[in-house]
Amino acid sequence: MSINIMISDDHKMIREGIKQLLELDGDMKVIAEAEDGVDCLELLSEQKPDILLLDINMPNMNGIDVLKEIKQKRYPIKVLMLTVHNEVEYLVKAVDIGADGYILKDSDSNELKNAIHTIYNGKSYIQPSLIPALNSKMISRDNDMAKIESLTKRELEILILLSEGLLNREIAEACDIRERTVKNHIFNIFKKLDVSDRTQAAVFAIKNDLVHI
Repeated sequence: MSINIMISDDHKMIREGIKQLLELDGDMKVIAEAEDGVDCLELLSEQKPDILLLDINMPNMNGIDVLKEIKQKRYPIKVLMLTVHNEVEYLVKAVDIGADGYILKDSDSNELKNAIHTIYNGKSYIQPSLIPALNSKMISRDNDMAKIESLTKRELEILILLSEGLLNREIAEACDIRERTVKNHIFNIFKKLDVSDRTQAAVFAIKNDLVHI
């Protein structure tokens, strides 16, 4: 019995290359291909693959959002995330959401097949070369969470407003407090987040999904 696979990647050549590699031995079959996230979800409702090879960066809807939808709707499918070296930060999000495996796009056929067999049999798989960077990112993420938790409710509110580009006067009006009080809160925010200016504070907030641009 072959493992039924779906590939979701916006590059046709990559999809074709992966398909050829997987179908060489006859124990795997690619039953569907999607070129973007929206297409992927539509096909998942029609097809019943055992494994989804899911690219992180896709148009219309990225792989992280597709993974969220899959988990929310409880699709009975294993998800192997396809990534490149500079997307490790996205992999941390994928870990939190519950992807079954993570592998680099340029992996050889043996590693890819090993990853597929591993998650098909109910285990998780992380390509060994990704583990150091992934661990580093997760440690950094945990440190950031500790900093966020150190903020008071008012400080968090002001950090978000600051990151949206509001001036101290505008923040004071929005929070119905004095401008001097805002300055004191911002001083405390900088100290707790270990940043030195508004730009660094805004970058911190955006990186940790406290505010969206």
